[in-house]
Amino acid sequence: MFFLLVLFLACLLDLLLGDPRWFPHPVRIIGRTALLAESWTRKLPVNAHNSGRLAVLIVLCSTGGVCLGLFFLLSFASQPFFLLGAILILYTTVAARDLIRHSGQVLNALTIDLETARKKVRMIVGRDTEQLDEAGIVRACVESVAENMSDGIVAPLFWAVIGAAFGQYLSGSPVIWGTTAAMLYKAVNTMDSMFGYKNERYLQFGSCAAQLDDVVNFLPARISGLFLVLAALTCRPVCRSDMKNSFRVLMRDRQQHSSPNSGWPEAAMAGALGIQLGGESSYFGKPAEKPTIGDSFITPQAHHISQANTLVLTASSLCLLCFVTLYSMLFFL
Repeated sequence: MFFLLVLFLACLLDLLLGDPRWFPHPVRIIGRTALLAESWTRKLPVNAHNSGRLAVLIVLCSTGGVCLGLFFLLSFASQPFFLLGAILILYTTVAARDLIRHSGQVLNALTIDLETARKKVRMIVGRDTEQLDEAGIVRACVESVAENMSDGIVAPLFWAVIGAAFGQYLSGSPVIWGTTAAMLYKAVNTMDSMFGYKNERYLQFGSCAAQLDDVVNFLPARISGLFLVLAALTCRPVCRSDMKNSFRVLMRDRQQHSSPNSGWPEAAMAGALGIQLGGESSYFGKPAEKPTIGDSFITPQAHHISQANTLVLTASSLCLLCFVTLYSMLFFL
C-alpha cells in the first residue's frame, strides 16, 4: 500500500509544483550525462551504431545506479523520510503540470500576436515555427500535447506500476522497484529526445536510443490513445468532444505517423476535437510533408488547445485510476 500512497502523492506534487527551474531536475542531469557519454563513446575505435549502444548502456547504468544509491541512503532514515524521498524522486518523472503550463502559454500568446505565439510554441515542438499561422500554431501545440501525454505522463506511471508489481512479486520493495523503473524510462525518453534525430550526426549513433524508446512507449502510447477516446466521452459537456469520431479516427489513422507510437494519441485527439493534425511542416529549413491525421471538419482554433489540455488531464487521471485498480486487484484482493 505504501507504493500507491507514493504514486498518488507524487502525481499530486507534480500538479502543484510542476518543474521549478531552481530544482536540480534529474532529467537535466540525465541529459548532461548523455552528452558526456556521447563525447566518450564517439572517441572509441568502434562504429557509430556501437558507440550509440554503449552510450545508452552508460546512461541507463548511471541512472539506475544513482537511483538505487539514493534509496540505499534513504534506507538509513526513518520510514516517513524514506517515503518522502521516494515521492520526490517519482514526482520528477511525471510532467503533467509543465505540459499544461507550456501549452497554456501558447494559448495566452495567441491573444497577443502571432509572433509571440510562434516563439512560445517553438519551445515545445521540433519544427520550424517562423511562418506558422494561427491554425498551424494550434495544430503544432495540440500534436505536442497529445504525444507528450504518453511520453510525459502515462508512460512513467505505467512503468512505475510495472516496476512495483515486479517488486511485489519478487518480495522486494515495490517503492524502490517502481520508482527506479520510472526513472529508467525517463532516461530512455531523454536519450531519444537528444539522439533520436534522423540526420547525419545521429542517424546511426541514435538508432539504439530511438528503437528502445519505441519499445518502452509501445503499450503506453496505445493506452493513451484508448483513454483519450474514453475522455472524449467524459469531457463531452465541457469540450464538445466526440467519442465516436475519436475512436473512428484512432482506428483509421493511428499508423499515419513516422513514429510507431505517436499516431495513437494524436489520432484519438484529432478525432475527439474534429480537427486535422499532421500535414505540411518544415524542419531545419527543409519542407516535410507528413500524412494527415483526422478530418478537417473544423479549422484549428485557439480554444482547441484548452480542450486538448482538458482531455489529456482527464485521460491521464483515468489511466492512473485504472493502473491503481489493477495493481490493487492483483496484490490486495
